[in-house]
Amino acid sequence: MTKLLLDDDLLDAQLIRAVGATSHQGADLGEVVQAVRGLDETDLTAWYEAWNTLGERTFELGEQQEAAGHRISARKAFLRACTYLRTGGSMLYSTPVDPRMALSNTRQTAAFRRAAALMDTPVEVVQIPFEDTTLPGYFLRAADEIGVRRATLIGFGGYDGTCEECYFYFAAPALARGYNVLIFDGPGQGAALLQQGLPMRPDWDAVITPVVDFLLARPDVDPNRIALAGLSLGGFLGPRAAAKEHRLAALIADSGAYDMYAGAIARLPESIAKGYEAGDADARAALAQILDGMAAKPTAGWSMRRGVVVHGVTDPLAYFDTMKDFRLNGYAQTITCPTLVTHAEGDAVGASAPQTFEALTVPDKQLITFTAAEGGGDHCEAAARTLFDTRAFAWLDERLRPDVLA
Repeated sequence: MTKLLLDDDLLDAQLIRAVGATSHQGADLGEVVQAVRGLDETDLTAWYEAWNTLGERTFELGEQQEAAGHRISARKAFLRACTYLRTGGSMLYSTPVDPRMALSNTRQTAAFRRAAALMDTPVEVVQIPFEDTTLPGYFLRAADEIGVRRATLIGFGGYDGTCEECYFYFAAPALARGYNVLIFDGPGQGAALLQQGLPMRPDWDAVITPVVDFLLARPDVDPNRIALAGLSLGGFLGPRAAAKEHRLAALIADSGAYDMYAGAIARLPESIAKGYEAGDADARAALAQILDGMAAKPTAGWSMRRGVVVHGVTDPLAYFDTMKDFRLNGYAQTITCPTLVTHAEGDAVGASAPQTFEALTVPDKQLITFTAAEGGGDHCEAAARTLFDTRAFAWLDERLRPDVLA
């Protein structure tokens, strides 16, 4: 794993995640390093305040530059502010939802939309019809053309990402290569979670099918060239969707797990794991005590607190129970489109990504491993996104030919 500045592994990983956005003008190294230098790494309020201060200062810079007529400088400032404001709230998962976290989501959205209004190609704020509500997102066109159908990429994130962050992970590199892009928040993600209260669900085909329907109704999307790219947990959800949604022309699963339940069980003491799987009440009580103790720790308990909020459950044990539904066995085998699975060498979260690749029966499949030696060993290749872009889009370009207009 890459080590940048902080002693705490989680906070340093979040710092690297922010720095990774520099690939597409979403951060400046000097700004982020100074924001966290000397930070008390046990104080998540201090973390929030440091990033929020930087984010608001950078947002103000964007406003000043826009008022002075400096469109490019303003756009870049707003993009950086988006990253900083999201990063500040990302560590504040709690039940009930911390109002500072909800505010950080609205502020990072505001920053991105200010940047989007200053981009060279059109960006549409969209609401995708979904069950009895809508899902928030953006449709970004590669060029300001009417009636030209292009290859289109759907991009989405994982547990604690936002569709705005997916601009840096998927949209910016795809636009540069001639794709239209749709980025959105699904249930359990970003504004869909924090502003609408929609919890995570495993049956992601129920999410992606209306997203594909939405795209097929547009005159600027080639219906035969729609690809799906999922990041982190999205690397699991994407294959779950593609298992049943067969209108996709290609799939990229970026560092997703194959069986989240198996991974969770493997980390338990053997006696508790066996008792839990047998439904023993004492084992469940012991596991609840372990999980509650873990959730109380500032950074070590972050993923547990996050899971409770994202899945909309009452406690860590209930979150653990939901993992039983997050498996790809029986799903990966029914994917029919060409599929790329990426695997970062040092990524504990996506360690089982090669199992996803092995389970695929589609003839056109590829596994790309990013190594620590080349700087790509972190979760979702966070410190080497330019390298990811090079390899992943080379694969996708060969299958979707974004240079061809319909």
